[in-house]
This record gives sequence, C-alpha cells and structure tokens, in this order.
Amino acid sequence: MKHAAGLRTTFLLSMLMCIPMSSWAQNVSSLALDKGCYNCHGNPPRKNTPSFDQLAETLAKYRGQTKGIADLAEKLHKEHVFGGIKAHEQLSPEQALLLVTWITEGAK
Repeated sequence: MKHAAGLRTTFLLSMLMCIPMSSWAQNVSSLALDKGCYNCHGNPPRKNTPSFDQLAETLAKYRGQTKGIADLAEKLHKEHVFGGIKAHEQLSPEQALLLVTWITEGAK
C-alpha cells in the first residue's frame, strides 16, 4: 500500500512539472484561499503561526526532493504535527501534497 502511495506521489509531482509554473502556482494559491490557509498563514499571520513566506523560507531545503515533500505532506495531513489542526486534517492527501510543493517552491 505504501508503494502505491509513493508511486501516486511521484506521478503527481511529475505531472506538476508539465504545467507552466505561473498557472500551477496560481491554482494552488487559489486552493490555499479556498481551504482558508490564508486565515492563519497570510500577512500578518495569526498569533504564533508562520506566514507562507516564513514557511517557504524554512521549507526551501526540500525543493525538488520528492520523498521529502511527500513526507511533509503526509505529516501535514495525518500526523497532527501541530497539535491536531482541523483545517490541516481536512485536506486530502493530494491537496496536502500540492500545498507543500507550492510552499517549497516559494508560495508565490
């Protein structure tokens, strides 16, 4: 089962590389808006929440690393890394992967 998820992740990330970056980034930014991500991670960010700019700076080291990005997306979606944030838990695995990839690419 984990192998199938890895193949799906690799396929999704490779498909993303076929889409023009500005179009892709705009679509993922719209997803972040639709899911309410900007409510906490916008400028200014809510309380102790990092802004997208801060997240992009921190996660830039994962840029181009398929496994690293997939692991971060799984943690965002499943593992309650940040204390069980309902908005994170409601993301599908695919949405989490898109958002984490977008953030590692600069969240622009």
